Amino acid sequence: MNQKKKAVFNWSGGKDSALALQKTLQDNEFDVVALLTTINEETLTSSIHSIPVELLTKQADSIGIPLYTVLFAKDLKNYDNKMQETVEYFKKQGVTHFIFGDIFLADVKTYRETKLNPLGIEVVEPLWDKSSTEIISDFLKSGIKSKIIVTQADKLDKTFIGKDIDENTINAFPDDIDICGENGEYHTFSYSGVLFKKQIDFSISQTNKISYDINLDNGQTKTFEYWQAEIV
Repeated sequence: MNQKKKAVFNWSGGKDSALALQKTLQDNEFDVVALLTTINEETLTSSIHSIPVELLTKQADSIGIPLYTVLFAKDLKNYDNKMQETVEYFKKQGVTHFIFGDIFLADVKTYRETKLNPLGIEVVEPLWDKSSTEIISDFLKSGIKSKIIVTQADKLDKTFIGKDIDENTINAFPDDIDICGENGEYHTFSYSGVLFKKQIDFSISQTNKISYDINLDNGQTKTFEYWQAEIV
């Protein structure tokens, strides 16, 4: 019997991450030793989905795989050094693969490979190159339950916050967004399904409108606004 390859799963806490992890565990090719999540050291929430570390820990406990957090400064200046330290830590445990839940953003996959391959880590993408329609169909069949906790304000309004990703919500999406939110239109929190031994109880305390100034490749700065739920 072949020994399973050791891997770290890069965990966002959202639906695509949950679907990719469920598929990884079902395929039984990898021994997933940890769920890796990047954390904003000021807010102690995940860097993209803004999930509090306490809820990320509850997810990991319910799944049965330990959570490993890496704290980053808000400006991400220490990102490369922190990630290299993290890779070396896991390589000492025999880890050879990092698994992600990306779907089709080629530049994101290339970035991961550029950073990790020279360090001796192979990138694995269980959902890669499927269409968003295929992925959302797989998600609905998976039994995973996920609620929308962040939306890009000019794409999805405040009323989508707190909605489960189900057929009704998907049918209510405007035509100009990716139904999986792969372009950042929305982010989710996964809280139930066969992946979890028990449901994660949480509530939305309030919803805030936040904005970020992003420096574009052409030298210009663009402001992006989001509706963001505070979950507890």
